[in-house]
Amino acid sequence: DTYQGYFTVGVAVNKRNLADPAQIEIIKKNYNSITAENDMKPIEVHPKEGVWHWEGADSIANFCRQNGIKLRGHCLCWHSQFCDWMFTDKKGNPVKKEVFYERLREHIHAVVNRYKDVVYAWDDVNEAMSDAGGRGFRGQEPNPYRESTAWKLCGDEFIAKAFQFAHEADPNAILVYNDYNAFQPAKRDRIYNMVKKMQEAGVPITGIGMQGHYNAYGPDEQQVEEAIKKYSELVKHIQVTELDIRLN
Repeated sequence: DTYQGYFTVGVAVNKRNLADPAQIEIIKKNYNSITAENDMKPIEVHPKEGVWHWEGADSIANFCRQNGIKLRGHCLCWHSQFCDWMFTDKKGNPVKKEVFYERLREHIHAVVNRYKDVVYAWDDVNEAMSDAGGRGFRGQEPNPYRESTAWKLCGDEFIAKAFQFAHEADPNAILVYNDYNAFQPAKRDRIYNMVKKMQEAGVPITGIGMQGHYNAYGPDEQQVEEAIKKYSELVKHIQVTELDIRLN
């Protein structure tokens, strides 16, 4: 009641949650935003080239449509639970980045267009920045990017392409870069620098998702506040995503 005019309060669900009347009542009473826990992740909906499994994602989207609840899309491009078949040809050989981009564009357009009537924001690229600490081997700065298959093939260009493709499909959606430990100063600055660089090149990143995998010991309020203030220099939409607070 206190914060209803400031932000939505969300919950992650799977299709099993939506088959239980008791859980449905909890969702409808307490939440005004829903995120699919796994059912919209790339490999779930697009396990093979030309093969689409929409059942799980459709069930969640239809529940949101029927009940007037906003839906966050999670996620379009991630190193885990991804369509790794996009990186190889039928013989298992690596493809050129242009082939990967064609496949990624087809995937993003299909998913975004299917749910654009109900999805207000997408976690477009997920967890593309490194967790490395200070200076690495021989005092060199560590690579700020996670050295995923996509990064090894394309460098950071794949991030720009993913946002470009999603914006083509739905110019009205909030497009979020989403990552964990986004409050930690070193990673915060990597995220900030990447988003700033992308925006200066015209990439439509309009939101930053700060994954909230927190515990009883941290982070402290100041770290979160400083990260929010820094990110707000770049984007209007800062979302606390994947919130869980462990006590053990």
